[in-house]
Amino acid sequence: MAAASPCWASCLPGDLVRLLASRLLAADFTDYVRFRAVCAPWRSTTASPRGRGVLDPRFHPRRWMMFPEGNGLHPGHPNLHGYVRFFNLDTGAFVRLHIGPLLEHHRVLDSLDGLLVLHRDHDTAIRLLHPFTGDLLHLPPLSTLLPQMHQDLHHLPAQEKLLYLRSISTAATFADGVVTVMLALSKIYRVAVATSRDHTWSMSTWYYHISRTPFSYQGKTYVVRDETMEVDRTAKIFQIDTPLPGQALQPPKSIATCRLVKLYGPVYFVECSSEVLVIGHSDVRVSKMLVYKLTDLVMERNIPVTSIGDKAIFLQNRTLSASAKALPTLVGDTIIYIHPMQYYLSQYHLPSGSWSPAMDQCLRDTETSTGPCSFVHHIFTCCSPRHWNKGLLYHIGDGNTVGPNHP
Repeated sequence: MAAASPCWASCLPGDLVRLLASRLLAADFTDYVRFRAVCAPWRSTTASPRGRGVLDPRFHPRRWMMFPEGNGLHPGHPNLHGYVRFFNLDTGAFVRLHIGPLLEHHRVLDSLDGLLVLHRDHDTAIRLLHPFTGDLLHLPPLSTLLPQMHQDLHHLPAQEKLLYLRSISTAATFADGVVTVMLALSKIYRVAVATSRDHTWSMSTWYYHISRTPFSYQGKTYVVRDETMEVDRTAKIFQIDTPLPGQALQPPKSIATCRLVKLYGPVYFVECSSEVLVIGHSDVRVSKMLVYKLTDLVMERNIPVTSIGDKAIFLQNRTLSASAKALPTLVGDTIIYIHPMQYYLSQYHLPSGSWSPAMDQCLRDTETSTGPCSFVHHIFTCCSPRHWNKGLLYHIGDGNTVGPNHP
């Protein structure tokens, strides 16, 4: 009897297997995992993400977001039986991960490249969790910042000060197996830095001035100081760099001044198709929205972006972009946020300059109302951390639509 033919997959050269794997990994972490599952030779030829999911940024699940279930079903809720759902902002794919035991006695504060930023309740330690591999990175307790806060919130007891420290925007650098994390503390206008080798956080001696919640991307944090009410009507953009191990934390540096474009606030940053966009308004009446590439503003090229393709952008305390091709009920080339003048969840169509409601008005818009809930509602909730991490859906009228996110 003739011997069975070897599997074609095991016959591929190792260099070709690694090339294919690297391209899949650059697109989506889960495609890389499926690729390695094909056969033993492919697994042995490619690097396993387990054990290095946090330390190696190649393995970060960048476009995956924890899905807010609503109805109070927060991560770790008994009715979820230890499972948490995540969805991909580009493909619309859903996965259900059994990470409930890892979330016990923790609360989720932020998302960093798809990693969950956790706060451990009993000792205030910060941890980075890779939800797909279960890898955890331990960072010092936030309580180590209290001795450095004698000038901040001095009238409050220590426990209440800790509540203010949970409103964060997280940036990080990864070098030689050491992770440096920088927390922009949006309620006290300072930043804190620690590495994976440190036992305490270090607080900046300086403060930053902002008009919106800080925005972090690729190890940098961006803040904007809106001076549109002044005579020169400017929006000044500052950048704060996460220091490498052994380097000192530097004050914010001015990188752009939006003087000629008359960019009226509120001004937002958002990552869209690997580009940082700056979004504001044409006038105080908010008649039009203006979108610019940050790289253009830095080079003093005031060229408005007239299309974002199939992407829908969501703006709130956190910002994100999602693909209308993959996710139901989204419309491409739109910006979704709470209209600052008319106070409804609005949808701005960038090419036409037209406004419309972001959801059918018959859909439910509060936690207590009944009826169907739009997928737009779930995605917008991801931009409000105080709802997103509690299993609540964001709704207008709770008094928290403007200003830094609550703990």
